[in-house]
Amino acid sequence: MFKGFYPDEYVDSTYGIDFGRLYKEGYRGILFDIDNTLVPHGARADEAAIQFFEKIKAMGFVCCLISNNKLKRVKMFGDDIQVKFIEDAKKPSIKNYKKAMSLIGTNVDNTIFVGDQLFTDIYGAKRTGLRTILVKPINPKEEIQIVLKRYLEKIVLYFYEKEIKKNDKD
Repeated sequence: MFKGFYPDEYVDSTYGIDFGRLYKEGYRGILFDIDNTLVPHGARADEAAIQFFEKIKAMGFVCCLISNNKLKRVKMFGDDIQVKFIEDAKKPSIKNYKKAMSLIGTNVDNTIFVGDQLFTDIYGAKRTGLRTILVKPINPKEEIQIVLKRYLEKIVLYFYEKEIKKNDKD
């Protein structure tokens, strides 16, 4: 029932993902959500984020930010880390996932999406055909509409984790 929302991977933090492994697997593009995926909601790129993007770009990845936030917010962050971006993406609509891949010259076979929300980030990316990595939110303080979605996400994640455990036993 919930499988359309299940991520391909679920990890604690964007900064703990093994991007070297993903590069060896043939991935070259990474699409990222910003808020609570890379930094707390509304925050500028900190030194850790700047160094992180320098590192993965040096590995050979091309990146694009895809956010439902407004131009001012997304441009500020994109400029800080020197990557392309799409603001007001209307996720989970697939249109801007495709546009982001076009901007960085990748396709669904060699691009990964990393985000913190199941019903916008992961659902849209999966509908586009992308491999998805869900990360735990950086900061629990969020806007009320996101807090409400988190309760529903907990239900989906309960069944996701139950299925993962079942598959591990098989």
